[in-house]
Amino acid sequence: MGNYDANKCTFVVDGRFITGFEDGTMIAAEKDEESFSVKASAQGEAIVSETNNPFGTITATLSQTSPSYAYLQAKAKSKEPFPVWVNYNGEPKEKAGGTQARIKKTPGKEFGDEAGSREFEFQVFDYTED
Repeated sequence: MGNYDANKCTFVVDGRFITGFEDGTMIAAEKDEESFSVKASAQGEAIVSETNNPFGTITATLSQTSPSYAYLQAKAKSKEPFPVWVNYNGEPKEKAGGTQARIKKTPGKEFGDEAGSREFEFQVFDYTED
């Protein structure tokens, strides 16, 4: 039987551990494009073209009251790239991120009868996964 523990997942932005995630999906990470494309030649032979796009996207969803919110807001306004890593230390161990990333824009804001969420989307220029 498998066992998942959200407490074994860490999110580190420029050396700082991010905390205060919203309920549900805390972090999502994926490559921006497929690893290859395929087409058929005029004679029906398969032609595989490798995709060399190193970009990936990491999305972190924080609570409006997160202690990391102001920090990520400041990073979103910065034009300097920084490292960003997602690590899951359970089984199986997983890691995603890169050494060069920026936040695409400051998150949208909603206000209601309960604290809302704030979604930060990181463009990773040298995305890798383990």
